[in-house]
Amino acid sequence: MHQSIVIIPTYNEIENIDSIIRAVMALGDSEFDVLVVDDGSPDGTPGAVRALQQEFPGRIKLHERPGKLGLGTAYIEGFKICLADPAGYRYIFEMDADFSHDPKDLLRLLSACRDEGADMAVGSRYVTGVNVVNWPIGRVLMSYYASAYVRLVTGMPVHDTTAGFACYTRRVLEALPLDSIRCKGYAFQIEMKFQTFKRGFRIKEVPIVFVNRVLGTSKMSTGIFSEAVFGVLRLRLDSMFKKYPQYGSQTDTDS
Repeated sequence: MHQSIVIIPTYNEIENIDSIIRAVMALGDSEFDVLVVDDGSPDGTPGAVRALQQEFPGRIKLHERPGKLGLGTAYIEGFKICLADPAGYRYIFEMDADFSHDPKDLLRLLSACRDEGADMAVGSRYVTGVNVVNWPIGRVLMSYYASAYVRLVTGMPVHDTTAGFACYTRRVLEALPLDSIRCKGYAFQIEMKFQTFKRGFRIKEVPIVFVNRVLGTSKMSTGIFSEAVFGVLRLRLDSMFKKYPQYGSQTDTDS
């Protein structure tokens, strides 16, 4: 029985889904399972996943939703499915379908949690400078300074607060109030890290190189960034009136 599972949310990823799943399946001894959460892709993405299920029996799961319901809700549903699975997964990952995250880096995130004692490992674009390839400079600056803004407002010492490449240990996801996570877009990533940080779990940033997608269409929009700006202020204000149970002790980086 495998200990690790990678959640990949999809909407119209037919150009990438076969290759990204095969890349995860090829990672060798660690043998990650995959859960694809698809938001009603009309391009055949679910069919491609079902074909791979026949080739890799028991290792690929597919959860189909009726339409585009938001990145945050896709991950929340995925977390719940993984936590309820009889396999008893100990390490649950987030990863994009478009190869902006190198599947080989899953092994480094896993090691940070399994071997180095982190409760959550974040694949970080900014912990050792700016490691982004093929993004327009305007988008790089927006992302970089958005993370700086989040650190300033929340006090959370994470360099890449909007990162969507991460490994959660089971105990973190069991401790978080998943049904109370309010952000739906990319601010969801900030809220999850903030909730993890406020409970004292150890967050470790692992430097990665982020490569902009080659195939398919980006789902980024200005609305996503506005949600992040105002969502962070709400998180900080709400936290001033809450007492969080404590499970760990520190956040650190890996340079």
